[in-house]
Amino acid sequence: MLDEEKVFKDPVHGYIYVNDALIWDLINTKEMQRMRRIRQLGTSYVTYPGGEHSRFSHSLGVYEVIRQIVQAFARNAYEWPAEYNRLALVAGLLHDIGHAPFSHALEKVIGMRHEVWSERLILDPSTEVHQVLRQVDRNLPAAVADVINKTYPQSLVVSLVSGQLDADRLDYLMRDSIFTGVDYGKFDLARIIRVMRPLDGRIVVKRSGLHTVEAYLLARYFMYWQVYFHPVSRSAEVILKGILKRVKDLIQQGEGPSMPHFALADLFNGSLNLESYCALDDMVLFNAFNVWQNSSDAILRDLCRRFLNRHLFTYIEYPEQGIETYERLLQAVRCQGYDPSYYLVVDETGTVYYDYYLGAENGKDKDSALFLWDDDTKTLVEMSRLSKPVSAIAREKQVIRRLYYPHDVLWNT
Repeated sequence: MLDEEKVFKDPVHGYIYVNDALIWDLINTKEMQRMRRIRQLGTSYVTYPGGEHSRFSHSLGVYEVIRQIVQAFARNAYEWPAEYNRLALVAGLLHDIGHAPFSHALEKVIGMRHEVWSERLILDPSTEVHQVLRQVDRNLPAAVADVINKTYPQSLVVSLVSGQLDADRLDYLMRDSIFTGVDYGKFDLARIIRVMRPLDGRIVVKRSGLHTVEAYLLARYFMYWQVYFHPVSRSAEVILKGILKRVKDLIQQGEGPSMPHFALADLFNGSLNLESYCALDDMVLFNAFNVWQNSSDAILRDLCRRFLNRHLFTYIEYPEQGIETYERLLQAVRCQGYDPSYYLVVDETGTVYYDYYLGAENGKDKDSALFLWDDDTKTLVEMSRLSKPVSAIAREKQVIRRLYYPHDVLWNT
C-alpha cells in the first residue's frame, strides 16, 4: 500500500483513487504515459472539438470503475474472491496499453490488433510494465495478459474487463459523451454497480435493475449512431487511410517520402518492434503529415493538407443501385483529374449493439449475453426476453455504407 493515497481529479468519476503501490508504479511507466499522447476517439475531434481526451484518462477510468465494483461486491459479501481484486484492477488499467495512434485505422497498416501489442508489452521483459508486474509476482504478467486476451480461466475476472457490461464500456460511453458534449451516452453508473453481482462465474444483474441496464445499452446504441459512426469523422478517417495507403504505394514504387521519425520507417517497412511501436503516437503522425503536406507527390501533398486543414470529402449513402451510381461517380472523379484509388472510397462500418445468448445448441457462448437474477424465484433470465427495447436491438448489426469523394466533383445524381 502507498504511504499516502493518490488522487486524480476526473470529469467523469469526480475523483480516481489509488492506494496500491503497484497501480501507482504502473501508471508511471513510460508505456502507460504514452497513452497520454493517443486520443481516445481517433478522428472524432474533427466533428466534436471537445473529443480530445486520451486513452490514458480512459484507462484510469476503467481502473476506477472496477475499483468501485469490487468494493460494492465486498460490501454486499458476494462470492467474489478478494485475490481477484488486484488482477482485475491491473488488467483494467492496462487493457488499452497496446493501442496505436488513430486506433483501428493504423491497425490495418500494421496488420496486428492492439490486443496483441498489449500482450507483447506486458509479457516482454524489456518493458517497464513487465518489470513492475514481475517485481510483485513473477506470474502476474502472464495472468494480466490472459485476462486482456480473454484466455484467463476465471471468466468472472475477464467479464469485468471485457463483456456485455464491463468497466471498459461503462467508462468510455460516459467519458466520450461528456467530452463530445452529447447526451446519448449518459446513464446511472452508480445504480448499475449497485445491481451487479457475481454469480456462477459471470456478472449478472438484479431483476430490479432492468431499466437501468436498458438505459446503458440504449446509450451504447445511440453513441455508435451519433458519435462513433458520424459521417464527418468517418470522412477524416477515409482521408487518413488514403495517406497511409499512398505512402505504402510510393514506397513500393521506390519513391517513398522522407520519414521524420524512425518509428515511421519501421511501420512502413514492416519491421515494427516494441521500441518503435511504443514511439508511435498521435504527435509522430501529425508531424509526418505536416512534413508530407509539402511533398513532391501531388496526391500525398493534397491528402495531408486535406487532413490537417479539415478539407474533408463529401459523401452519399451507398444506394441500392450501387454499381450504377459508383460507375457514374468513378467517371466524374476521373474527369476531375482525381485518382479514384484515393478519391472515391466505399466506407463500410457496423457493430452488434447487444449479442444475446441463443443457446448452446447454436454454439453461442453464454457469456456474450446479460442475465437478470430474480431473488424471489432464484432464476436467471436473458435480458432481451424481458426488455422490449433490448429485444429490438439484439443481434442487430446495422451496416452503414457510404461513398466518399471530393466536394468539387460534379456528377448527375
